[in-house]
Amino acid sequence: MMNNLFDEEIRGHHSMRDHLLTVVSDADLGYKLPGHNPTLGELLVELGDLQGVYTHSFEKFTLDWTHRRLPPPAPITIAGLRAWFQAQDEAMKGALDSFTEEELHIDRIDRGGGFIASPFVQHQIYREAVYIFYGKLSVYLKALERDAGKHWAAWVG
Repeated sequence: MMNNLFDEEIRGHHSMRDHLLTVVSDADLGYKLPGHNPTLGELLVELGDLQGVYTHSFEKFTLDWTHRRLPPPAPITIAGLRAWFQAQDEAMKGALDSFTEEELHIDRIDRGGGFIASPFVQHQIYREAVYIFYGKLSVYLKALERDAGKHWAAWVG
């Protein structure tokens, strides 16, 4: 391992996602808010797809919003999502582990529009995107009358 970024930073942020999967059931994954909203399961797949986009950016040094790393589980179940997220985590860890500490801070990832980010800054932007998803997921938890506990409340609201 050349750096500890995944283990020291990202794993902790993903622990909130993993915790959420202990709070909801397979039946909850089909819940849909009114309007043009995805089901809870589809929203979790969007979160996983986001992770795939960022993993790809760490590998190829370009942010490609159309890239999907791994096909989502079908059907969408808690067990399927756990396995899928584990595979996504392994891929992201592998991509990040390829950088030395020094290389994490070299601008090299083309985010488009002239924005070139270092892998470290790219991970910070990814972290913010993950917490935006957690905010969305909080709305579903409230609608389902699920309490994700004190840790979720302290980190997400």
